[in-house]
Amino acid sequence: MHPLSSSTSASAGPATHRLRLWWRRLGRRGAAGAAAFAFALLAAAFFLAPSRDASAPSTASYPSYGHRLPTLVDLTLVAGARERGAVCLDGTPPGYHWLPGFGEGSDKWLLHLEGGSWCRNLTWCAQRKETNLGSSDHMGRRAEFVGILSDDQLQNPDFYNWNKVKVRYCDGASFSGNVEEEFQDGTPFFFRGQRIWEAVMSELLSKGLSRAKEAFLTGCSAGGLSTYINCDDFRALVPKASTDLRKKFTHCSSDMEPGQCIFPREVAKGIHTPMFILNPAYDVWQVEHVLSPEGSDPERLWQNCRLDITKCDSKQLETLQGFRKELLDAISEFKKKKDWGMFINACFIHCQSMNSLTWHSPSAPRINNKTIAESVGDWFFNRREVKEIDCEYPCNPTCHNAVLDQAYKEE
Repeated sequence: MHPLSSSTSASAGPATHRLRLWWRRLGRRGAAGAAAFAFALLAAAFFLAPSRDASAPSTASYPSYGHRLPTLVDLTLVAGARERGAVCLDGTPPGYHWLPGFGEGSDKWLLHLEGGSWCRNLTWCAQRKETNLGSSDHMGRRAEFVGILSDDQLQNPDFYNWNKVKVRYCDGASFSGNVEEEFQDGTPFFFRGQRIWEAVMSELLSKGLSRAKEAFLTGCSAGGLSTYINCDDFRALVPKASTDLRKKFTHCSSDMEPGQCIFPREVAKGIHTPMFILNPAYDVWQVEHVLSPEGSDPERLWQNCRLDITKCDSKQLETLQGFRKELLDAISEFKKKKDWGMFINACFIHCQSMNSLTWHSPSAPRINNKTIAESVGDWFFNRREVKEIDCEYPCNPTCHNAVLDQAYKEE
């Protein structure tokens, strides 16, 4: 699959525009139902796309866990982004945080695509423009690098010394839009996620990504969906990419809703790059916004359960177990792929890779006594096959289960 050219980028615009209109037409309740039908439970999955070096190490040590303050990394705005039309929702330039690698990791790169849901209608998008998820004017000038982005070997044993980049998310549609028009209902909006992706990649290539011996694309939530969409293109950018990525396969048919074409279960069918799925079987965001959204629960029977899994009654737990089964059914065809990996634990949480406690620590969630960081590293460096599927809740005592309050807002 070749890197997107200007012609393929242009053709992506109308399709993404149709998708946004489809989502707006369905509304929150309808979109949630359609998402569940299309197995959007994988959309929050943390997907990793490597281009592997044959000289990758065969062993790794995991020293005892220590603690130090996380490294703070400055924000870099993409040069010339406005001239390319690669801008955030409000027209400001996009940005990223880059922590250069060192030692043996100086020619290895790990990129993380920030998550943050979608803006599903113009009202939400207008509100988003006033936040860090829609404008670089509102982004923090420095970011803490923790979890998979940490440069502390005790917290991140396999990737601590790599070049690590956090790509900020400000387009509202998983780095996928390319719409020319700038006004919607008289208000300026810039749906240019695909151009942001291309502009950031172009700048990073010039800073050393083009010489990478190993490269790893990661993301979570909306950023996880973006890794589905862009992983083969990313692999084709690095010099060791194999030539079998020269064709682009699509799995959309005329009887599908346009939005289904962007859901992971469909996108994944055409992916050639080895992938790793990290997802809790009881993902907090999905339970609250897909399985039991407030709009479908007027009597608030699910309110306590969606905020704290220990408050779920027996019937609700039965529904959650069915939700878990749908997830396992959805990934069953990918479990058969020898070079794919997965870690599906029984936790009630969301995005476990960007937290030092859940990524790798003495109290981190484990399956078969392996942390997430150990499992991802084992898979990436071919130390063992990793197809970890946890038992049903509440079987795993190592889980960190979120307890939300009434002020909780979706990511």
